[in-house]
Amino acid sequence: MRVLLKITDIIDVEVLQKIQDSFSDATGFATITVDYKGNPITEYSNFSGYCTKVREDAKCLECCYRSDAHGGIESARSGKPSIYICHGGLVDLAVPIMVKGNYLGAIMSGQIRIDEEGMKKLPLGSVSELTDFSGNPELQKLYDQTMVTTLKQVHAAADLLYTIANYLVEKQMIHIMQEELHNKNLELMEEVKLRSEVEAALKEADLKALQAQINPHFLFNVLNTIGRLALLENAEKTQEMIYAFSDMMRYTLKKENTNIVTLKEEVEHVRNYLSIQKMRLGERLDYSIHIDEDAEEVMCPFMTIQPFVENAINHAIEPHAAGGKVMITGEQDGDIVTVRIIDDGKGIAPELIEKILDGNYDPEAQGNDKNTGIGINNANKRLKYYYGPEFGIKINSEVGKGTEVMIKIPRKALLGRGLNV
Repeated sequence: MRVLLKITDIIDVEVLQKIQDSFSDATGFATITVDYKGNPITEYSNFSGYCTKVREDAKCLECCYRSDAHGGIESARSGKPSIYICHGGLVDLAVPIMVKGNYLGAIMSGQIRIDEEGMKKLPLGSVSELTDFSGNPELQKLYDQTMVTTLKQVHAAADLLYTIANYLVEKQMIHIMQEELHNKNLELMEEVKLRSEVEAALKEADLKALQAQINPHFLFNVLNTIGRLALLENAEKTQEMIYAFSDMMRYTLKKENTNIVTLKEEVEHVRNYLSIQKMRLGERLDYSIHIDEDAEEVMCPFMTIQPFVENAINHAIEPHAAGGKVMITGEQDGDIVTVRIIDDGKGIAPELIEKILDGNYDPEAQGNDKNTGIGINNANKRLKYYYGPEFGIKINSEVGKGTEVMIKIPRKALLGRGLNV
């Protein structure tokens, strides 16, 4: 098979990373996107502790690669999502990214468990038997901590990723067609200089542009349809999760070129994120949101609050069997709105707080995902950029007693944008 295009020619990797992260946040599935050779083009989202530990062994790592390769090849062969069991006993899926029959890569997801009946219906991914980790208490504990779901939900996740991949490819192919058409129009103007032909070509370009504007509605129509089907089947929690995830994606896609939003919009995005986490974690997560009505219309940088809430979930709630609490408040005092994100987790050492805010934190040295702290550092930099060096993030934390993040947002001109709010 001859590959004419690279996956990076077809899909905007930054947008794909945002969608991938939102998908992992909503479902709890680990996710990454690879090219046709199996090389990652995005960063891992929600990689499990179990799989991280398993891959420390060279032989196990080779089995992991074989399982992933099998999933990608099977999805490329069929042109449809492939769901299988890895050698470590977890369920994975591969969603192919295809253009005109050519396999460009795949979205790999999973690292979850399902019930025994569901496991019997799945093939073993390219390995003859499961690796026995029963003699390793640490691995067994990490395995027991991995997310448990149903085969039906795995199929739904695979179908959703397949829809998203097709949508992104379709959108970019239209963009490529528009660029080709535009270049032909320029050549036509230079060589022929016939007004009538130029006008006809521009009308065609206008039509393509209109189609490109309409196509983004396709994805949300699909999500809404799934939500309505869930309602008809009396699956209320599934319906709630679909609509919350749909709103999160709509927020991400609409705001990808917009740096400034209202605090109300940002908090609504966080509310959707927490409602999905609540469905996933159940009684382990207790959260509350209280924002002064007068503070809701203050303007703030896009994705200012969400990184801190996500950090609280990942480090204050997830690691503890009993879970914990997250409280978000927003209060206006004169020309300043103060947003607080408070958790009752294990807290952060003072020396780590400084490193996180300065961008010098090494998460891998602390045994954390390499993306840990990036969103926090970015939010701190953007606040200083928009409001001046005296503003930014303040983190108060005491080891063993929890963490409080304070974000001060002034009602004044944003220096980086020149917008008077």
